[in-house]
Amino acid sequence: MFVNSMATSATMHICHCNQPVLIVRTNEVALMKATLSMLLLAFATTCASAQTSEVPAVPKPLQTADCINTRQINSWSIVDARTAIVRTGPKYYQVNLKADCPQLSHPPGLIFRSSGNNNGMDNGRICGAIGETVRSRGQPQCAIESVVIIDKARYNELNGQSRMYKDSATKASAPMH
Repeated sequence: MFVNSMATSATMHICHCNQPVLIVRTNEVALMKATLSMLLLAFATTCASAQTSEVPAVPKPLQTADCINTRQINSWSIVDARTAIVRTGPKYYQVNLKADCPQLSHPPGLIFRSSGNNNGMDNGRICGAIGETVRSRGQPQCAIESVVIIDKARYNELNGQSRMYKDSATKASAPMH
């Protein structure tokens, strides 16, 4: 029989047999269980937060009534390589692109292409839906990430920041469907 002389009878397990005995104190087992539980909790929390932070929120398209009616565009400006602003009468919009699109700064106009995903009801409307694009004449298409309604003050602020082509006198080019 093997007995640890430092252990008390309350904290050790003794086997009266002819095989070697492993003596583990009860408080050591509890400590190992607590440590393992904390490690698993920390791992699960880290994985959950990493998973939610890596998935960007997908912008929702505007409702059809709020979308840009490309037949009514009377002013637009390219703010930077990923942002355009559009005015259709009393409505103001910010168009955000999925990637840099520096070729939009080339005049004479913008050509929007709707996705056709609105059950054929888009009628030249740009809502920020998947598949919508914008381009300048003779230039490649640029995917639209989102369309956001903005107020006149924000439109004027962005228009003042614009260092690229502006068109405030003529209508944008006719839409392509």
